[in-house]
Order: sequence, then C-alpha cells, then structure tokens
Amino acid sequence: MSAILYPVAASAEEALAKPRGRAAREREAGELAAGPVRFVTETTGPAFATREAALDAYAGRLDDARPGRTVQVAPEDRYLALAERIEGATPAPQEPTFEGGRRWPAPGTAQGRTVFRLAVSYWRLVSADAGPPPESPAEQARSMRRRTEAAGLTAAQLRALQRQPLRPVKPQQPLDVGLFEMPAPEAPHILIPDE
Repeated sequence: MSAILYPVAASAEEALAKPRGRAAREREAGELAAGPVRFVTETTGPAFATREAALDAYAGRLDDARPGRTVQVAPEDRYLALAERIEGATPAPQEPTFEGGRRWPAPGTAQGRTVFRLAVSYWRLVSADAGPPPESPAEQARSMRRRTEAAGLTAAQLRALQRQPLRPVKPQQPLDVGLFEMPAPEAPHILIPDE
C-alpha cells in the first residue's frame, strides 16, 4: 500500500501550485522544509454551487466516477478532496419548547446555501504561522481572572494566557500518613497499609 505524499508548503495555494516537495511523514517533511512543520487541512479556491462544477474545475486532480469522465487518482496523490460547506448566515440557537409532546420546535428553513470548495491537506511550515509572539501576561489565568484588568485583555493575550503552562502556587507539601497507613519499622520512609 502506498502512502499519500502530502505537499510541503507555506500556504494551501503554494501546495497546489508549487510545493517545496512532497512527503508522507513529518520527519521527511521537516527535512524538505529545513525546519518544523505541522499537518493541516485548509479549504482554498472559489466556491462552486454544484459538485459537478467543482469536479470540472479540478479535472484530473480528484476522483471522478461520472459516466464518460471516470478518473481515479493514484494513491500517493490523494491529498485533495471536495469539502461541502454551508455558506451564509447560520440559524440562531433555538430554545426547547416542551409543547405537544416534543422537546424542540420544528426546524426553520435553511439560512445558507451549500457550496463545494477544494480541501488541501499538506505539511505547513511552522515559520509561515509565526508572526510576532503575542505578549503574555506575567500572571497565571487562575489569579488573573479575579482581577478587573482581565476584562481588558485582547484575544491574542487570552490565547497566550491559555497556552502558558501551569506553575505551582507553592512547593508541594510532603504526603500525610493516612488513617490506615503506618511507616515500616525497618524502613521509616516506606508506608505500609494497616488493617
């Protein structure tokens, strides 16, 4: 069985047009990129109203089972797929009604229209993701959330606060000897259960 060879690129458009190479595994992709990479799947290109229009636009790059246009892509080239999305406004959440033996009201009409877009799976360069690192508050989230300044944090600062590791408030205290435990007479540093 052949492995899928995913493009190594900085963006989905670059992955389609001119990737830096193709690799099946992260280690190989990192060697091609000369740096760290991460695996992503992104939609790109125009939105098509029908599946047939999308298959015609990307002829030869996607599997096509339509009569007269049958195309089967090689196993190593299966990094593209059609993604079906709803475009437009999403319906507002509904409150339960509990009327007439039903919990939820009848669904309304669909607010958006269905479109088809090309989804590209590729190894994205981590350096392409990096902008200036967001400034992280010095405090941890558990103490920052109680302060009035917490309401003024930007979205980037909140994400940085979320990503920082937890630090202990104070050093961990030694374990207490429980009700049914006692130190061993020959080795006081070992606790043994006592019935």
